[in-house]
Amino acid sequence: MPINITMPALSPTMEEGNLSKWLVKEGDTVKSGDVIAEIETDKATMEVEAVDEGTVAKLVVAAGTEGVKVNALIAVLAADGEDVAAAASGAGSAAPAAKAEAAPKAEAAPAAAPAPAAAPAAVSSNGNRTFSSPLARRLAKEAGIDLSAVAGSGPHGRVIKSDVEAAAAGGGAKPAAAPAAAAPQAAAAPAPAAAPKGASEDAVLKLFEPGSYELVPHDGMRKTIARRLVESKQTIPHFYVSVDCELDALMALRAQLNDAAPRKDNAPAYKLSVNDMVIKAMALALRDVPDANVSWTDSNMVKHKHADVGVAVSIPGGLITPIIRKAEQKTLSVISNEMRDLGKRAKDRKLKPEEYQGGTSSVSNMGMMGVKNFAAVVNPPHATILAVGAGEQRVVVKNGEMAIATVMSVTLSTDHRCVDGALGAELLQAFKGYIENPMGMLV
Repeated sequence: MPINITMPALSPTMEEGNLSKWLVKEGDTVKSGDVIAEIETDKATMEVEAVDEGTVAKLVVAAGTEGVKVNALIAVLAADGEDVAAAASGAGSAAPAAKAEAAPKAEAAPAAAPAPAAAPAAVSSNGNRTFSSPLARRLAKEAGIDLSAVAGSGPHGRVIKSDVEAAAAGGGAKPAAAPAAAAPQAAAAPAPAAAPKGASEDAVLKLFEPGSYELVPHDGMRKTIARRLVESKQTIPHFYVSVDCELDALMALRAQLNDAAPRKDNAPAYKLSVNDMVIKAMALALRDVPDANVSWTDSNMVKHKHADVGVAVSIPGGLITPIIRKAEQKTLSVISNEMRDLGKRAKDRKLKPEEYQGGTSSVSNMGMMGVKNFAAVVNPPHATILAVGAGEQRVVVKNGEMAIATVMSVTLSTDHRCVDGALGAELLQAFKGYIENPMGMLV
Protein backbone atom coordinates (compact mmCIF):
# COMPACT_ATOMS: atom_id res chain seq x y z
CA MET A 1 0.00 0.00 0.00
CA PRO A 2 1.44 3.44 -0.90
CA ILE A 3 2.75 5.55 1.98
CA ASN A 4 1.64 9.17 1.89
CA ILE A 5 4.08 11.87 3.04
CA THR A 6 2.26 15.02 4.11
CA MET A 7 3.34 18.55 4.95
CA PRO A 8 4.45 18.37 8.59
CA ALA A 9 3.48 20.84 11.29
CA LEU A 10 6.92 22.01 12.40
CA SER A 11 5.51 24.15 15.21
CA PRO A 12 2.21 24.27 17.12
CA THR A 13 1.13 27.45 15.29
CA MET A 14 2.23 26.47 11.78
CA GLU A 15 -0.61 26.43 9.22
CA GLU A 16 1.40 26.33 5.99
CA GLY A 17 4.97 26.41 4.74
CA ASN A 18 7.12 26.65 1.63
CA LEU A 19 8.67 23.46 0.27
CA SER A 20 12.00 25.01 -0.64
CA LYS A 21 14.01 21.94 -1.66
CA TRP A 22 13.74 18.19 -2.21
CA LEU A 23 16.83 16.25 -1.13
CA VAL A 24 15.59 13.06 -2.84
CA LYS A 25 14.29 12.32 -6.31
CA GLU A 26 11.75 9.88 -7.67
CA GLY A 27 13.13 6.37 -7.63
CA ASP A 28 15.39 6.93 -4.60
CA THR A 29 15.20 4.50 -1.72
CA VAL A 30 14.80 6.09 1.70
CA LYS A 31 14.76 4.75 5.21
CA SER A 32 13.42 6.14 8.47
CA GLY A 33 15.49 9.13 9.61
CA ASP A 34 16.75 10.12 6.16
CA VAL A 35 16.48 13.87 5.46
CA ILE A 36 14.24 14.19 2.41
CA ALA A 37 13.30 17.87 2.14
CA GLU A 38 13.76 21.43 3.43
CA ILE A 39 10.70 23.39 4.56
CA GLU A 40 10.60 27.16 5.06
CA THR A 41 8.36 28.45 7.83
CA ASP A 42 7.87 32.11 8.72
CA LYS A 43 10.92 32.00 11.01
CA ALA A 44 13.26 29.24 9.89
CA THR A 45 14.27 26.69 7.28
CA MET A 46 14.03 23.16 8.65
CA GLU A 47 14.90 19.68 7.47
CA VAL A 48 12.20 17.01 7.19
CA GLU A 49 13.03 13.39 7.93
CA ALA A 50 11.33 10.31 6.53
CA VAL A 51 9.44 8.25 9.11
CA ASP A 52 8.92 5.20 6.88
CA GLU A 53 11.02 3.12 4.53
CA GLY A 54 10.32 2.77 0.83
CA THR A 55 10.99 4.04 -2.68
CA VAL A 56 10.05 7.57 -3.71
CA ALA A 57 7.24 6.92 -6.18
CA LYS A 58 6.13 10.50 -6.79
CA LEU A 59 7.05 13.99 -5.64
CA VAL A 60 3.58 15.51 -5.62
CA VAL A 61 4.62 19.05 -4.69
CA ALA A 62 7.45 20.63 -6.65
CA ALA A 63 10.47 22.21 -4.98
CA GLY A 64 9.87 25.93 -4.44
CA THR A 65 6.13 25.60 -3.83
CA GLU A 66 4.76 28.24 -1.46
CA GLY A 67 1.80 28.15 0.88
CA VAL A 68 1.53 24.36 1.19
CA LYS A 69 -1.04 23.62 3.89
CA VAL A 70 -0.14 21.44 6.85
CA ASN A 71 -1.18 17.81 6.18
CA ALA A 72 -1.33 18.37 2.40
CA LEU A 73 0.12 15.45 0.43
CA ILE A 74 3.63 16.28 -0.79
CA ALA A 75 5.05 12.89 -1.83
CA VAL A 76 4.27 9.18 -2.08
CA LEU A 77 6.47 6.25 -1.11
CA ALA A 78 6.09 2.75 -2.49
CA ALA A 79 6.43 0.22 0.32
CA ASP A 80 8.97 -2.59 0.11
CA GLY A 81 7.98 -4.95 -2.72
CA GLU A 82 5.24 -2.63 -4.02
CA ASP A 83 5.05 -1.57 -7.67
CA VAL A 84 6.47 1.96 -7.85
CA ALA A 85 4.56 2.91 -10.99
CA ALA A 86 1.26 1.80 -9.47
CA ALA A 87 1.94 3.81 -6.31
CA ALA A 88 2.79 6.89 -8.38
CA SER A 89 -0.30 6.63 -10.58
CA GLY A 90 -2.61 6.77 -7.59
CA ALA A 91 -1.02 9.88 -6.12
CA GLY A 92 -2.60 12.58 -8.26
CA SER A 93 -6.16 12.40 -6.97
CA ALA A 94 -5.02 12.32 -3.35
CA ALA A 95 -3.35 15.71 -3.30
CA PRO A 96 -5.85 18.50 -3.92
CA ALA A 97 -4.20 20.71 -1.31
CA ALA A 98 -0.80 20.76 -3.01
CA LYS A 99 -0.36 23.44 -5.65
CA ALA A 100 2.06 24.11 -8.47
CA GLU A 101 5.36 25.81 -7.67
CA ALA A 102 4.25 29.38 -7.63
CA ALA A 103 0.54 29.10 -7.04
CA PRO A 104 -0.15 31.14 -3.89
CA LYS A 105 -2.78 30.12 -1.41
CA ALA A 106 -5.05 32.94 -2.61
CA GLU A 107 -6.06 30.76 -5.58
CA ALA A 108 -7.83 28.36 -3.21
CA ALA A 109 -10.48 30.96 -2.36
CA PRO A 110 -12.35 32.72 -5.21
CA ALA A 111 -12.99 35.78 -3.06
CA ALA A 112 -9.33 36.20 -2.16
CA ALA A 113 -6.68 38.19 -3.95
CA PRO A 114 -5.68 37.40 -7.55
CA ALA A 115 -2.52 35.30 -7.63
CA PRO A 116 -0.12 37.97 -8.95
CA ALA A 117 -1.04 40.39 -6.18
CA ALA A 118 0.03 37.85 -3.58
CA ALA A 119 3.48 37.49 -5.11
CA PRO A 120 6.28 39.89 -4.12
CA ALA A 121 7.64 41.74 -7.07
CA ALA A 122 10.82 43.29 -8.37
CA VAL A 123 10.67 46.55 -10.29
CA SER A 124 12.37 46.76 -13.66
CA SER A 125 13.95 49.83 -15.18
CA ASN A 126 10.79 50.62 -17.17
CA GLY A 127 8.64 50.62 -14.02
CA ASN A 128 6.93 47.26 -14.57
CA ARG A 129 6.86 44.67 -11.80
CA THR A 130 8.31 41.19 -11.99
CA PHE A 131 6.52 38.62 -9.87
CA SER A 132 8.69 36.01 -8.20
CA SER A 133 8.72 33.49 -5.37
CA PRO A 134 10.71 34.24 -2.18
CA LEU A 135 13.03 31.34 -2.96
CA ALA A 136 13.66 32.67 -6.48
CA ARG A 137 14.41 36.14 -5.10
CA ARG A 138 16.88 34.74 -2.61
CA LEU A 139 18.68 32.65 -5.22
CA ALA A 140 18.77 35.58 -7.64
CA LYS A 141 20.27 37.85 -4.98
CA GLU A 142 22.96 35.28 -4.16
CA ALA A 143 23.78 34.85 -7.86
CA GLY A 144 23.68 38.59 -8.65
CA ILE A 145 20.90 38.14 -11.21
CA ASP A 146 18.41 40.90 -12.06
CA LEU A 147 14.97 39.28 -11.68
CA SER A 148 13.38 41.83 -14.00
CA ALA A 149 15.45 40.35 -16.82
CA VAL A 150 14.45 36.74 -16.16
CA ALA A 151 11.56 35.14 -18.05
CA GLY A 152 9.18 33.46 -15.62
CA SER A 153 7.73 30.04 -16.38
CA GLY A 154 5.38 29.95 -13.39
CA PRO A 155 1.69 30.89 -13.36
CA HIS A 156 1.08 34.38 -14.78
CA GLY A 157 4.74 34.63 -15.81
CA ARG A 158 6.01 34.39 -12.24
CA VAL A 159 9.76 33.77 -11.84
CA ILE A 160 10.44 30.54 -9.97
CA LYS A 161 13.50 28.68 -8.73
CA SER A 162 14.16 26.79 -11.98
CA ASP A 163 14.10 30.06 -13.97
CA VAL A 164 16.82 31.56 -11.79
CA GLU A 165 18.90 28.39 -11.93
CA ALA A 166 18.59 28.34 -15.73
CA ALA A 167 19.63 31.98 -15.92
CA ALA A 168 22.63 31.33 -13.67
CA ALA A 169 23.67 28.27 -15.67
CA GLY A 170 23.48 30.27 -18.90
CA GLY A 171 25.78 32.94 -17.53
CA GLY A 172 23.08 35.54 -17.19
CA ALA A 173 19.36 36.22 -17.34
CA LYS A 174 17.04 35.05 -20.06
CA PRO A 175 15.25 37.74 -22.04
CA ALA A 176 12.55 39.35 -19.95
CA ALA A 177 8.99 38.23 -20.51
CA ALA A 178 6.55 40.73 -21.91
CA PRO A 179 5.29 42.79 -18.95
CA ALA A 180 2.06 44.00 -20.50
CA ALA A 181 -0.15 41.42 -18.80
CA ALA A 182 1.38 41.91 -15.36
CA ALA A 183 1.00 45.67 -15.11
CA PRO A 184 -2.80 45.90 -15.05
CA GLN A 185 -2.99 43.12 -12.47
CA ALA A 186 -0.41 44.85 -10.27
CA ALA A 187 -2.43 48.07 -10.34
CA ALA A 188 -5.41 46.22 -8.91
CA ALA A 189 -3.54 44.78 -5.92
CA PRO A 190 -6.05 44.04 -3.14
CA ALA A 191 -5.68 44.56 0.59
CA PRO A 192 -3.00 42.33 2.16
CA ALA A 193 -4.35 39.41 4.17
CA ALA A 194 -2.70 40.67 7.35
CA ALA A 195 -3.86 44.29 7.08
CA PRO A 196 -5.28 45.60 10.38
CA LYS A 197 -9.05 45.87 10.59
CA GLY A 198 -10.31 49.15 9.21
CA ALA A 199 -7.13 49.84 7.23
CA SER A 200 -8.53 49.77 3.70
CA GLU A 201 -5.69 49.61 1.21
CA ASP A 202 -7.72 51.50 -1.39
CA ALA A 203 -8.33 54.32 1.08
CA VAL A 204 -4.65 54.48 2.00
CA LEU A 205 -3.41 54.46 -1.60
CA LYS A 206 -5.68 57.36 -2.50
CA LEU A 207 -3.52 59.54 -0.24
CA PHE A 208 -0.49 59.09 -2.51
CA GLU A 209 0.29 60.06 -6.07
CA PRO A 210 -0.09 57.19 -8.58
CA GLY A 211 3.30 55.76 -9.47
CA SER A 212 4.98 57.24 -6.38
CA TYR A 213 5.05 53.96 -4.47
CA GLU A 214 5.62 50.23 -4.83
CA LEU A 215 3.41 47.56 -3.25
CA VAL A 216 5.45 44.94 -1.40
CA PRO A 217 3.19 42.11 -0.16
CA HIS A 218 3.73 40.88 3.40
CA ASP A 219 5.78 37.72 3.76
CA GLY A 220 4.97 35.02 6.30
CA MET A 221 7.26 36.41 8.99
CA ARG A 222 5.82 39.91 8.80
CA LYS A 223 2.26 38.53 8.95
CA THR A 224 3.13 36.48 12.03
CA ILE A 225 4.79 39.44 13.76
CA ALA A 226 1.82 41.68 12.98
CA ARG A 227 -0.68 39.13 14.25
CA ARG A 228 1.19 38.50 17.49
CA LEU A 229 1.77 42.19 18.23
CA VAL A 230 -1.90 43.00 17.65
CA GLU A 231 -2.83 40.08 19.90
CA SER A 232 -0.41 41.30 22.57
CA LYS A 233 -1.63 44.90 22.60
CA GLN A 234 -5.30 43.89 22.44
CA THR A 235 -5.17 41.30 25.21
CA ILE A 236 -2.32 42.31 27.53
CA PRO A 237 -2.66 45.37 29.80
CA HIS A 238 0.91 46.68 29.62
CA PHE A 239 2.59 48.36 32.58
CA TYR A 240 6.06 49.94 32.42
CA VAL A 241 8.78 50.38 35.04
CA SER A 242 12.14 52.06 34.33
CA VAL A 243 15.41 52.31 36.21
CA ASP A 244 19.00 53.48 35.58
CA CYS A 245 21.88 51.08 36.21
CA GLU A 246 25.55 52.01 36.61
CA LEU A 247 27.80 49.83 34.46
CA ASP A 248 31.34 50.68 35.54
CA ALA A 249 31.80 47.67 37.84
CA LEU A 250 30.25 45.36 35.25
CA MET A 251 32.49 46.70 32.47
CA ALA A 252 35.58 46.23 34.63
CA LEU A 253 34.61 42.65 35.53
CA ARG A 254 33.80 41.87 31.90
CA ALA A 255 37.25 43.05 30.80
CA GLN A 256 38.92 41.03 33.55
CA LEU A 257 37.02 37.85 32.64
CA ASN A 258 37.73 38.23 28.94
CA ASP A 259 41.44 38.78 29.61
CA ALA A 260 41.47 35.59 31.69
CA ALA A 261 39.72 33.46 29.05
CA PRO A 262 41.72 30.33 28.20
CA ARG A 263 42.82 30.02 24.59
CA LYS A 264 42.08 27.15 22.23
CA ASP A 265 43.44 26.99 18.68
CA ASN A 266 44.85 30.49 19.20
CA ALA A 267 41.40 31.91 19.99
CA PRO A 268 39.76 32.72 23.34
CA ALA A 269 37.32 30.11 24.64
CA TYR A 270 34.73 32.86 25.14
CA LYS A 271 34.27 36.59 24.71
CA LEU A 272 31.65 38.06 27.03
CA SER A 273 29.43 40.92 25.90
CA VAL A 274 27.41 43.28 28.07
CA ASN A 275 24.30 41.59 26.66
CA ASP A 276 25.50 38.19 27.93
CA MET A 277 25.73 39.65 31.42
CA VAL A 278 22.30 41.30 31.05
CA ILE A 279 20.81 37.90 30.20
CA LYS A 280 22.41 36.33 33.28
CA ALA A 281 21.29 39.19 35.53
CA MET A 282 17.71 38.92 34.25
CA ALA A 283 17.69 35.16 34.81
CA LEU A 284 18.96 35.52 38.38
CA ALA A 285 16.43 38.27 39.08
CA LEU A 286 13.62 35.98 37.90
CA ARG A 287 14.99 33.26 40.17
CA ASP A 288 15.07 35.65 43.13
CA VAL A 289 11.56 37.02 42.45
CA PRO A 290 9.70 33.82 41.44
CA ASP A 291 6.28 35.48 41.54
CA ALA A 292 7.34 37.48 38.48
CA ASN A 293 8.52 34.40 36.58
CA VAL A 294 5.01 33.54 35.44
CA SER A 295 2.62 33.27 32.51
CA TRP A 296 -1.08 34.13 32.46
CA THR A 297 -3.91 31.81 31.46
CA ASP A 298 -7.62 32.37 32.02
CA SER A 299 -7.73 29.55 34.57
CA ASN A 300 -4.32 29.50 36.25
CA MET A 301 -1.12 31.33 36.94
CA VAL A 302 1.74 29.37 35.38
CA LYS A 303 4.72 29.62 37.76
CA HIS A 304 7.92 28.57 36.03
CA LYS A 305 10.64 26.60 37.78
CA HIS A 306 13.44 27.96 35.60
CA ALA A 307 14.33 31.25 33.91
CA ASP A 308 14.24 30.57 30.16
CA VAL A 309 15.27 33.95 28.75
CA GLY A 310 14.47 34.84 25.15
CA VAL A 311 16.77 37.30 23.40
CA ALA A 312 15.43 39.41 20.52
CA VAL A 313 17.59 39.01 17.39
CA SER A 314 17.02 41.19 14.34
CA ILE A 315 16.96 39.27 11.05
CA PRO A 316 16.00 40.39 7.53
CA GLY A 317 12.26 41.02 7.43
CA GLY A 318 11.65 40.96 11.18
CA LEU A 319 13.00 39.48 14.38
CA ILE A 320 13.14 36.19 16.24
CA THR A 321 13.69 35.37 19.90
CA PRO A 322 15.99 32.39 20.53
CA ILE A 323 15.89 31.18 24.11
CA ILE A 324 18.63 30.52 26.65
CA ARG A 325 17.11 27.66 28.68
CA LYS A 326 17.73 27.51 32.44
CA ALA A 327 19.86 30.63 32.15
CA GLU A 328 19.97 31.06 35.93
CA GLN A 329 22.03 27.84 36.16
CA LYS A 330 24.51 28.59 33.37
CA THR A 331 27.85 30.35 33.63
CA LEU A 332 28.48 33.56 31.73
CA SER A 333 30.83 31.78 29.31
CA VAL A 334 28.21 29.14 28.48
CA ILE A 335 25.55 31.82 27.95
CA SER A 336 27.92 33.79 25.72
CA ASN A 337 28.84 30.86 23.47
CA GLU A 338 25.27 29.58 23.33
CA MET A 339 23.97 33.03 22.42
CA ARG A 340 26.59 33.44 19.70
CA ASP A 341 25.54 30.11 18.15
CA LEU A 342 21.81 30.85 18.42
CA GLY A 343 22.25 34.34 17.01
CA LYS A 344 24.17 33.08 13.97
CA ARG A 345 21.66 30.33 13.21
CA ALA A 346 18.78 32.76 13.75
CA LYS A 347 20.15 35.03 11.02
CA ASP A 348 20.55 31.97 8.76
CA ARG A 349 16.98 30.87 9.62
CA LYS A 350 18.27 27.55 10.90
CA LEU A 351 16.72 27.53 14.38
CA LYS A 352 14.51 24.64 15.47
CA PRO A 353 11.04 25.57 16.83
CA GLU A 354 12.00 24.46 20.33
CA GLU A 355 14.87 26.95 20.23
CA TYR A 356 12.63 30.01 19.82
CA GLN A 357 9.21 28.97 21.16
CA GLY A 358 8.18 29.23 24.78
CA GLY A 359 10.45 30.87 27.32
CA THR A 360 9.47 32.73 30.48
CA SER A 361 10.73 36.27 29.76
CA SER A 362 12.65 38.23 27.13
CA VAL A 363 15.45 40.74 26.74
CA SER A 364 15.49 43.27 23.88
CA ASN A 365 18.74 45.22 23.65
CA MET A 366 18.77 48.22 21.32
CA GLY A 367 21.61 49.89 23.18
CA MET A 368 24.07 48.59 20.60
CA MET A 369 22.13 50.68 18.07
CA GLY A 370 22.56 53.85 20.11
CA VAL A 371 19.01 53.86 21.53
CA LYS A 372 18.92 55.49 24.97
CA ASN A 373 15.62 54.03 26.17
CA PHE A 374 12.45 52.45 24.82
CA ALA A 375 9.53 50.26 25.88
CA ALA A 376 9.13 46.79 24.36
CA VAL A 377 5.90 44.89 23.68
CA VAL A 378 5.30 41.80 25.85
CA ASN A 379 5.63 38.62 23.80
CA PRO A 380 3.01 36.03 24.90
CA PRO A 381 3.18 33.71 26.76
CA HIS A 382 5.78 35.82 28.60
CA ALA A 383 4.59 38.22 31.29
CA THR A 384 7.67 40.45 31.14
CA ILE A 385 10.20 41.82 28.67
CA LEU A 386 13.22 43.98 29.47
CA ALA A 387 14.13 46.80 27.05
CA VAL A 388 17.82 47.69 27.36
CA GLY A 389 19.22 51.05 26.28
CA ALA A 390 22.76 52.18 25.53
CA GLY A 391 25.36 52.62 28.24
CA GLU A 392 26.59 56.22 28.23
CA GLN A 393 28.61 58.48 30.46
CA ARG A 394 26.39 60.70 32.60
CA VAL A 395 26.85 63.02 35.54
CA VAL A 396 25.68 61.37 38.76
CA VAL A 397 25.73 62.41 42.41
CA LYS A 398 27.81 60.27 44.78
CA ASN A 399 28.28 61.15 48.44
CA GLY A 400 26.92 64.61 47.75
CA GLU A 401 29.37 65.29 44.92
CA MET A 402 29.10 65.15 41.15
CA ALA A 403 30.85 62.30 39.39
CA ILE A 404 30.95 60.65 35.97
CA ALA A 405 29.53 57.14 35.60
CA THR A 406 28.54 54.86 32.71
CA VAL A 407 24.77 54.53 33.03
CA MET A 408 22.30 52.28 31.21
CA SER A 409 18.53 52.87 31.24
CA VAL A 410 16.27 49.81 31.19
CA THR A 411 12.48 49.56 31.01
CA LEU A 412 10.51 46.51 32.13
CA SER A 413 7.20 45.93 30.34
CA THR A 414 4.87 43.68 32.30
CA ASP A 415 1.54 41.93 31.84
CA HIS A 416 -0.39 43.73 34.58
CA ARG A 417 -2.74 40.77 34.99
CA CYS A 418 -0.02 38.76 36.68
CA VAL A 419 2.89 41.15 37.37
CA ASP A 420 1.66 44.37 38.92
CA GLY A 421 3.65 47.54 39.51
CA ALA A 422 5.15 46.64 42.88
CA LEU A 423 6.17 43.17 41.74
CA GLY A 424 7.64 44.57 38.53
CA ALA A 425 9.63 47.11 40.56
CA GLU A 426 10.92 44.32 42.82
CA LEU A 427 12.10 42.34 39.78
CA LEU A 428 13.78 45.39 38.31
CA GLN A 429 15.56 46.19 41.58
CA ALA A 430 16.88 42.62 41.71
CA PHE A 431 18.16 43.01 38.15
CA LYS A 432 19.79 46.36 38.99
CA GLY A 433 21.51 44.75 41.99
CA TYR A 434 23.25 42.15 39.80
CA ILE A 435 24.23 44.72 37.16
CA GLU A 436 25.78 47.11 39.69
CA ASN A 437 27.32 44.30 41.79
CA PRO A 438 28.24 41.83 39.06
CA MET A 439 30.41 39.60 41.24
CA GLY A 440 27.08 38.21 42.48
CA MET A 441 26.62 36.59 39.09
CA LEU A 442 29.75 34.48 39.60
CA VAL A 443 28.82 32.81 42.88
